[in-house]
Amino acid sequence: MPGPQADPLPRTFVLIPGVGGAATWQWHLVVPLLRAAGNEAVAVDLPGADPDAGLAEYADLVAAAAAGRANVVLVAQSLGGFTAPMAAARCPVAGIVLVNAMIPLPGETPGAWWENTRQAAARIAAAERGGYGTEFDVDTYILHDVPAEVLATGEERQEADAVFESACDFSEWPGVPISVVAGADDRLFPVNFQQRLARERLGIEADVLPGGHLMVLSQPEGLARYLLAAS
Repeated sequence: MPGPQADPLPRTFVLIPGVGGAATWQWHLVVPLLRAAGNEAVAVDLPGADPDAGLAEYADLVAAAAAGRANVVLVAQSLGGFTAPMAAARCPVAGIVLVNAMIPLPGETPGAWWENTRQAAARIAAAERGGYGTEFDVDTYILHDVPAEVLATGEERQEADAVFESACDFSEWPGVPISVVAGADDRLFPVNFQQRLARERLGIEADVLPGGHLMVLSQPEGLARYLLAAS
């Protein structure tokens, strides 16, 4: 499989993690591919277990990582979708890419998002069609397509309630290109669910790529090619 081609307009990809905040690990297979194409890539670890850290603190950390850098593209995985618009309000960005991400409305909390979007019904319907269990467990819904050797390199990190209880404090999405990536095999956020949210909340069509919820670990080459081409 050919690697990513050199990019004539280098960018800084600021990579936001999902639950747990372990960006260095979640993005460790994608970062070298983006750098090999002549870009900078910065994975921003977030204090997921800190009971005093909410979305505002997350956005401050992401904005600080982007400060002073040119042509910044925010790339948000899963829960990171709530941090992206707040970080974009704190620093100039050239684009945003949401990867199997929770797409927030202004003022919404991550805790309320699940019921507001009817995620559970979509997840269960997809499980019944796909023939796997409808009861949530991490192995079935999040890790099912991540290679065992990749999982062995990671660390389990928890997310405190503070983030889920804090409001996404932004008024509107910035006027920059925004892309939504939906994993064709995502069991947590099924692809038709993500497509609907992208239309309802951003007015755009989601791009579908192979991979489950953690395609960042199961399909890093395909995701890297997409980021280089789309942002």
